[in-house]
Amino acid sequence: MSDSVVVKTRKFKRNPLLSRRQMIVDIIHPGRATVPKSELQEVLGSMHKADSKLTILFGFKTKFGGGKSTGFCLIYDNEESMMKFEPKHRLVRLGLFEKKETSRKAIKEAKNKGLKIRGTGASIAKHKAKRAAQSE
Repeated sequence: MSDSVVVKTRKFKRNPLLSRRQMIVDIIHPGRATVPKSELQEVLGSMHKADSKLTILFGFKTKFGGGKSTGFCLIYDNEESMMKFEPKHRLVRLGLFEKKETSRKAIKEAKNKGLKIRGTGASIAKHKAKRAAQSE
């Protein structure tokens, strides 16, 4: 990592119910474009004596004029809790989870099929329609 990049953390919180540490990350990077998340994962992992694979970074915003970015960091205690509590779209970004490809049309048809049925059978019909959309 370049010498001109400074990484600071603030609002550090230990969250034992979700078995993770969470914090806001400030990155000062003058004269450089945004710093890659993979680079930051390793730096924050070593800062907090944790595995870089269990570090999740998201929500980065670059300040107007550049030079400073702010985002959010979660460091999980183990991989099991990360897989349990982390949203699937963030796991897909890390390459730990496979995204199911379904067409937009199939999703809409499943939704409309579920809307047509009233009463107690509606939830069952919605479930069956969703399964049919996934299998296509």
